[in-house]
Amino acid sequence: YATEAIMAGTNLTILDLDLTKLTSPSISVLTKIQSHGILLVLQPDLKILQVSNNTTELLGIAPDQLIGQPLEQILDIVQVEKFRVSLTAQNFDSGNYSKVWIEQSTNSYRIFDAVLHHSPDGSLILELEPTEKDEHIPFLSFYHLAKASIDRLTTTINLPAFGQIVVAEVRKMTGFDRVMLYKFEDSGHGEVIAEDKVAEMESYLALHFPESDIPAPSRQMFLANRIRVIPDVYNEAVEMIPGHNPLTNLPTDLTLAILRSTVPCHTQYLLNMGVNASLTISLLKNGHLWGIITCHHRTAKLVSYELRKACELLGQVIFAEISTIENIADSTYRSKLAQDRAVAIERMSRSTSFIDGLMGYEPNLLDLFQAEGAAIYFGGNWITIGQTPPPAALEDLVKWLAKNVQDDVFCTDSLSLLDVDFDCDSRFKSVASGLLAISIPAHNHILCFRPEVIQAVNWGGDPTNPYERVVGTDGNVSHSPRTSFELWKETVRLHSLPWQSVEIASAVELRSAIVKIILHQSEKLALLAIDLERSNIELKQFAYVASHDLQAPLNQVTSYVQLLEARYGEKLDGDAREFIGFAVEGVNLMQTLIDDVLVYSKVNLLGSEWELVDVQVALGHALSHFREQIRTSEAIVGFDAMPTIIADSTQLTQLFQNLIGNALKFCKPNQPPKIQITIERQANDWLFTIQDWGIGIEAQFLDRVFVIFQRLHTRDEYPGSGMGLTICKKIVECHHGKIWVKSELGQGSTFYFTIPVKNE
Repeated sequence: YATEAIMAGTNLTILDLDLTKLTSPSISVLTKIQSHGILLVLQPDLKILQVSNNTTELLGIAPDQLIGQPLEQILDIVQVEKFRVSLTAQNFDSGNYSKVWIEQSTNSYRIFDAVLHHSPDGSLILELEPTEKDEHIPFLSFYHLAKASIDRLTTTINLPAFGQIVVAEVRKMTGFDRVMLYKFEDSGHGEVIAEDKVAEMESYLALHFPESDIPAPSRQMFLANRIRVIPDVYNEAVEMIPGHNPLTNLPTDLTLAILRSTVPCHTQYLLNMGVNASLTISLLKNGHLWGIITCHHRTAKLVSYELRKACELLGQVIFAEISTIENIADSTYRSKLAQDRAVAIERMSRSTSFIDGLMGYEPNLLDLFQAEGAAIYFGGNWITIGQTPPPAALEDLVKWLAKNVQDDVFCTDSLSLLDVDFDCDSRFKSVASGLLAISIPAHNHILCFRPEVIQAVNWGGDPTNPYERVVGTDGNVSHSPRTSFELWKETVRLHSLPWQSVEIASAVELRSAIVKIILHQSEKLALLAIDLERSNIELKQFAYVASHDLQAPLNQVTSYVQLLEARYGEKLDGDAREFIGFAVEGVNLMQTLIDDVLVYSKVNLLGSEWELVDVQVALGHALSHFREQIRTSEAIVGFDAMPTIIADSTQLTQLFQNLIGNALKFCKPNQPPKIQITIERQANDWLFTIQDWGIGIEAQFLDRVFVIFQRLHTRDEYPGSGMGLTICKKIVECHHGKIWVKSELGQGSTFYFTIPVKNE
């Protein structure tokens, strides 16, 4: 089982080949057959167009005597009529088998196994293989053989043990010296998972063989020809007469022919293994090549067509049991994944953000995919759990995915094999050798990581040298398949445990659920935004109307109270004057509150007045508002050179004004206020700080200072409405920034706020 299909017609003496990169066989040069049978190319009316050049030996008729003749030249009319009838059958394309008797001399007949079928190019092909006996394999005998095999198989659910029974039964049926069960891996490499052989032959059990031994085109051929026989590698291939089909003037495509000859490369490969004859049975699962049963013999061995087909059927029946074993294991794991996924989806649907449902509970994202670390990139932010690469490396990985991956779900068990900017080899192999990436809308990603798992792999020969260079006595260089299949050990690094197909399918299901949840939450947010906008408009209208409607009666109250004091002042006692003072003070406070509420309601959430603003100018306007207070208090105000940013200049001035006003107000008694304003450029933001050395704030009150109408002191101690910092918070948030404070009682306070470098 090697590079048979690929190397057809290739001159190995002149080409330096990379077998792993060959992608399609040269079908047009597969024009010869093996010598143990006869092949005829026929017209639809069964007239002979081409014959193999061995009819003289097997039929006693020269090839040129058959060209252009009807098939009745070889077979009697009854047998030919059976073939004509079969041509009209709906299942003809799968092949039509029968035994035929061909007269070689008077009253002397020879029996052949005959198969009539179409070639890929549409030609009609009849293949004849001599058989020694007119003997069918009785159905009941095959039934009991298959039943006995299956009865033995049902005693175990262990795949290697199962496979061992399979190869033993096939060897018992066929009599080959060695029978192996070979399973393909997702990488294209394969492993011998079961073997039954004579003691003298070398064992290949548990050895891996590189993809170059059976490349993708060869695997495609195994899908097309589910059973392949080579009875004697020493027999010379037989040409077709004439070489081209007279109707097409091209060689007939023999890719699907049972008798198709072997190519020199494959012949040499078998000889290097000490094999003279082989039989290969394909094992298919869900339309894909799962593996092969391969039989080897040290001498020539021809297995009859019926026995080969019995082996094929037995392989299919038995492999159905193997598939059941794998499906049971997959089903158990799939059920667990489905259960965990259902719990996570239900939590995501109930959470305000799907991320909380995936990260905040158990089972979490790590449990869903047996990962050691996971990261979610959503809305420009990273949320991580477990062991992951640092944010800079995650950014590089997301950029690589955006550029190179189109699929919704992508996985690899070796990031080191990808052209990713960060160096997985040296820094992150213990965290992120394997990656499962799920893309979600708006260029967001879910990344799951698996660490490196160092593995020891036993190969049947050096996988890095699939063929050997041979220098002849004349100095010419030729190439031959490798001659050594001895144990070759490799330590595999920078690979994680592979992602199973059920895990990838689960990732697809999870992505679908997340997309639905995001769309549903987006619809809810859109409706909430509409309601919020309507409420904001109504609130602004109410605040504006209320403030103006309240101003008139308040002014009237103030005027009449002051008029009362002026007209009847001499008649009022001390208590009456004090009461009038309280009334005036209350009215003034009410006017201040109304003015502040009006200011708060006017802060524009949409930032419609954003423009390039010179912060130095806005800060200057704010300081000029306190010019007299700074002079009389001998305050010291220092500030950095300020940049130009995108903002609302009026709101920015008001922001500085409120924060500087607080610093001047809450200074220590009998000490000149000291204020320092600084600016720092960060990755995506401008960071402003306003530091004072005033009375400070107790730690327990730090979370209250930005709440509307919250005051930490009485109005007798410090005047104000309690709205100033609330207005600051709203202004900063309207600019997509953040504001916070650090303070210690008696040591002063530092207010921080950020404004994005690029506001949109």
